[in-house]
Amino acid sequence: MPHIRYAAAACQTDLANPLDRRQMRASTDRMLAMVDAAVAGSAPFLPVKLVVFPEFAHAAPVFPTVEELRRRLAVPIPNEHTERLTEKARQHDLYIQSGSMLEEHERWPGVVFNTTCLIGPDGILSTYRKVNTWVPYEVHASPHDVPGFDLPLFPVAETPIGRIGCAICYDWLFPEALRQLTANGAEILVRVSAYMDPWGATEPMAWWTVVNRARALENVAFVVAANQGASLRHYPPYSWPGGSQVVDFDGRVLAEASPGPGERIVVAPIDVSALRHERATRVGHHMPAHLRTEAYPVYRAAGYPPRERHDVPLSFEENGRRIRAAKDELERRRRAAGDPGC
Repeated sequence: MPHIRYAAAACQTDLANPLDRRQMRASTDRMLAMVDAAVAGSAPFLPVKLVVFPEFAHAAPVFPTVEELRRRLAVPIPNEHTERLTEKARQHDLYIQSGSMLEEHERWPGVVFNTTCLIGPDGILSTYRKVNTWVPYEVHASPHDVPGFDLPLFPVAETPIGRIGCAICYDWLFPEALRQLTANGAEILVRVSAYMDPWGATEPMAWWTVVNRARALENVAFVVAANQGASLRHYPPYSWPGGSQVVDFDGRVLAEASPGPGERIVVAPIDVSALRHERATRVGHHMPAHLRTEAYPVYRAAGYPPRERHDVPLSFEENGRRIRAAKDELERRRRAAGDPGC
């Protein structure tokens, strides 16, 4: 087998929030320029073959209602932005994980998804819609909650540079999401994220780094994680810590951006052949092979409750109601199991 080793670039952006579809073009302009910069900067060393952008690089859910998001920012996929990224991928013979955008799909009218695409020289290879939305604030929908949604929740793309799976931001606080991508074959786990302070890249709550490293080592996979570098004036009310990273399959940080807002490009080697050798020969600390799935009854019952009224748009209040219902159900189960809670 040919040895597969290349550089991955995590590109964090600091862009003004688009307020309509027309303004999204400027964001894509800047992303294309950053691809060129990543390729040029690494050219004398290890060629860049994977470029990753953060959540909301194309557009953020800056309006509080589904109707406003649909009217002002939601787009179908494919679209002009994915087409331009395809042209850039073809120009440099590489793969691009798009920043996320707000998607409308003709099969599910009235629903908005937070979506990212893996794009190669021949077009879109996989489309991922955020499963674990950041409730209660986010009012775009999880595909898990949409009646009749029958597309893969956790797609993995087979490419010449390895098997690539992606999850978005808050998804990474759920180990199950990354475990499922790994079970589906992923070797490179991509994090498209907009993780804010204080849960960011610095102590005492360096959730960003802790989670990236944990997901890498527990799945024996590379992690390429691009985080928002937006300044406070662009994405209020939060400040954004950046800290984009590449992590190897033992949880080693191979490269990371300095914490704080601003554009950054960090580049590090991805050795897929080494990963495959490690997975094939390792006996100890091979957690995916050691997983005792049936030992965890928590997964036999539903958790976050399904929506009861799909004709009513998502809202902050509706998300809050479902969170309270989920917490009540956790308490009911605890009492039914006879757990005194201590």
